[in-house]
Amino acid sequence: MMNIHPLFWLVPVASVVALTMAWYFFRSMMKTDEGTPRMKEIALYVRKGAMAYLKQQYKVVFIVFIVLAILFSFMAYVLHVQNPWVPFAFLTGGFFSGLAGFFGMKTATYASGRTANAARKSLDGGLKVAFRSGAVMGLVVVGLGLLDIAIWFLLLNAFYTDEKTALITITTTMLTFGMGASTQALFARVGGGIYTKAADVGADIVGKVEADIPEDDPRNPATIADNVGDNVGDVAGMGADLYESYCGSILSTAALGATAFISSSYDMQMRAVIAPMAIAAVGIFLSLIGIFLVRTKEGASMRSLLKSLSLGTNVSAVLIAVAAFVILWSLGMENWIGLSFSVITGLAAGVIIGQATEYYTSHSYKPTKDISAAGQTGAATVIIKGIGTGMISTCIPVLTIGIAIILSYLCANGFELELEAASISHGLYGIGIAAVGMLSTLGITLATDAYGPIADNAGGNAEMSELGEEVRHRTDALDALGNTTAATGKGFAIGSAALTALALLASYIEEVKIAMKEAGQTIVNVSGQVVNAADATIPDFMNHFQVNLMNPRVLVGAFIGAMAAFLFCGLTMEAVGRAAQKMVVEVRRQFREIAGILEGKATPDYGRCVEISTRAAQHEMIVPSVLAIIIPIATGLILGVAGVLGLLLGGLCAGFTLAVFMANSGGAWDNAKKNVEEGNFGGKGSFAHKATIVGDTVGDPFKDTSGPSLNILIKLMSMVSIVMAGLTVAWSLL
Repeated sequence: MMNIHPLFWLVPVASVVALTMAWYFFRSMMKTDEGTPRMKEIALYVRKGAMAYLKQQYKVVFIVFIVLAILFSFMAYVLHVQNPWVPFAFLTGGFFSGLAGFFGMKTATYASGRTANAARKSLDGGLKVAFRSGAVMGLVVVGLGLLDIAIWFLLLNAFYTDEKTALITITTTMLTFGMGASTQALFARVGGGIYTKAADVGADIVGKVEADIPEDDPRNPATIADNVGDNVGDVAGMGADLYESYCGSILSTAALGATAFISSSYDMQMRAVIAPMAIAAVGIFLSLIGIFLVRTKEGASMRSLLKSLSLGTNVSAVLIAVAAFVILWSLGMENWIGLSFSVITGLAAGVIIGQATEYYTSHSYKPTKDISAAGQTGAATVIIKGIGTGMISTCIPVLTIGIAIILSYLCANGFELELEAASISHGLYGIGIAAVGMLSTLGITLATDAYGPIADNAGGNAEMSELGEEVRHRTDALDALGNTTAATGKGFAIGSAALTALALLASYIEEVKIAMKEAGQTIVNVSGQVVNAADATIPDFMNHFQVNLMNPRVLVGAFIGAMAAFLFCGLTMEAVGRAAQKMVVEVRRQFREIAGILEGKATPDYGRCVEISTRAAQHEMIVPSVLAIIIPIATGLILGVAGVLGLLLGGLCAGFTLAVFMANSGGAWDNAKKNVEEGNFGGKGSFAHKATIVGDTVGDPFKDTSGPSLNILIKLMSMVSIVMAGLTVAWSLL
């Protein structure tokens, strides 16, 4: 085994601390009272439904993983166009991603009833239970992510000992377990999103619009399925999603570090590989500080609640900004000051995107209030206003990411915008470090996101258990806050995906170079000379494959990438529509055929609605998820390396913008309805209320199915391209 920098050992220590604290928060939550017998009964319904769905989902995903692992094994051991470690790395990536989602959802289903019960006493009590339960998800994701990275780094270091090539081989091999994480995340996001929105749309259309009964009313047969869906979509799905973002940013930056500093000493190369891991490890400790700072007072306004959460996340962000200087200085990194500013750039970009998302989706601000006001003239104007707001809301995130890319590149290059070979490599490393900076406080930022569905389920429990107006008012406040934090979390996840995907784009180039070297291929450099693929710079690579805007392969690839984002959204939106239609028919049937439901004298058949959502999700998630894997493979075989680079760039640009638009439109529609329900524009049951319910229903698949799945799509296409680089190169030789 080669010498490993001592700071590396902070990584496994931080992962153990994160998992230990996650267990501590889980045990603390379990010790609180779950409430009345009725509250326990409702929580048990949801818990059983969520676990039953997850079990079914994992069965389907298991089959997909076995098929893909066999394919990778064939490529590695028969065709010899794949690294022999890939099948195993792929499986562990998927396993840990699924495990993170499972632990988070298990916690959420136990926490919602306890949050409702705590809200019977105080708003602060409900906030603490929900937020610290959400912190379990955040800490499990970062803990398992760093644990997986540490294990693979130590294992591969024992097998690869050539100082010239070891770190490049190790880091590019580790990147492949990101494909396992991305594949699992996509199935979790798409399947969970279809499940939850089929139930939610069905419950809203028949319950609130047609039968004129409140949200989460126990008389509504789809209520339990709706609450189950919040967990499988926004907890298990989001956990798997950000697990792969977190690991992808660290691993792609480590791979870029191994390449950017290849001309330096082996020791400097090792430090560049360790740096993103160390920053993420320190981020865990600082996230814990932020988690303990979150608290509020009774009767707090929405802005006060938002400030209480912002305090924790902002303190953690400021501390990691300071810590970045210390970490990179202690590693003795070249240009450590510039790289530290790259980290700060990523952090700042994450905060700005979060604040912009909050502005466009919280009903404390004008855009969402205007959508509520549009409800006075009908559902059509609500939908038009919401779509317009979502489109406008893309400006700040896109400009922020653009500025972050340029600034992080400049900082890593000593504040010079050079396009020489070495400068490009160092600049790309700076962009990767910025992505790590944005995700370094994921322990607390994911806690604020996972808090949302817990608060939502707590409100449902309070309504179904008939806890009274005061308790429901508190849970409504927590729920409205959760809508905003969920929208902010989605914006944050999408923003981090953009930087991570860009770093993965550079990693794809390195993987192709490795594949070409092993195939004995050469590259024509910018001077017209023939050089070994391993010695080629990025400009040499671009020159050899004619990667420029005049190459039709690049242009066609870019069009296919942009189309893939829209195709994926269309398929998932239609899937929700078909599943929701079945749910509407079933709820109407029960209202019609089961006497006494609407009078509260008979119990609805909750299980039938849960079954409809489960079957629909299992069936509908397969085609969109498999297409995300097939498209980059087919593009590589037909259009070659240049086409794949165009595909990834087109998918990144279109996918990022479309994802922001859909997530923000959906969040704004949801909170516009909440704003009316608080007594504005006629309050509950008014004409404006029914109009905003329609807007919320349209926005459900926007914000919880199609939109958040896009950030996984753009990263999964990058990961598949990296894993299949050997096949693409081998096919081009035939």
